[in-house]
Amino acid sequence: MSEESTTAAYSARADEYTRLLGSIEDTHAQDRELIAAWADTAPGLIVDAGCGPGHWAGWLHGRGQDVVGIDLVPEFVAVARERFPQVRFERSSLADVATGEPAGGILAWYSLIHTPPEDVLDILVGFHTRLTPGGTALLGFFEGPSRQQFHHAVAPAYYWSLEELSALLREAGFAVGATHRRTSAEHRPHAAILARRPAR
Repeated sequence: MSEESTTAAYSARADEYTRLLGSIEDTHAQDRELIAAWADTAPGLIVDAGCGPGHWAGWLHGRGQDVVGIDLVPEFVAVARERFPQVRFERSSLADVATGEPAGGILAWYSLIHTPPEDVLDILVGFHTRLTPGGTALLGFFEGPSRQQFHHAVAPAYYWSLEELSALLREAGFAVGATHRRTSAEHRPHAAILARRPAR
């Protein structure tokens, strides 16, 4: 599914998504703990890449972080600006992350799940380019057989294994750090990877 089609699918359901999933209270406590611990170590600006209706960016700002949110869905950018006027939000594609101001951290929390697998490496290279030396990226995703497509409520999505996504991050120039898993009987397996742009 193309980026344009995915954007259109989210645009059509932006109000519903915001109502059901667009509050920090709707997120998992373990995710908040993980993202908070990571953000506290990020040196400088944090980019919330694929920010949706802005709840993570707003929450990070409230914790004292300098953050900018980017998303390609115009309805998400508009509602994020309305809900969190103190935070900067921009309409931009993940493919264009590399063109922004230098950042110390990039949060890609389930924002790569709709990206065709053959395009993920280029986006990770863009993340690496955007980050200052020593900066980090935190990726959240659904864990499963790599590149296998599955039905998602909004648009087709893809699983990644920790091993293969870690390998892609290394290919993009990152040093892979901690990895995390979260599983339950009711939901798909979740995973996260912390990756660092080497200081030298």
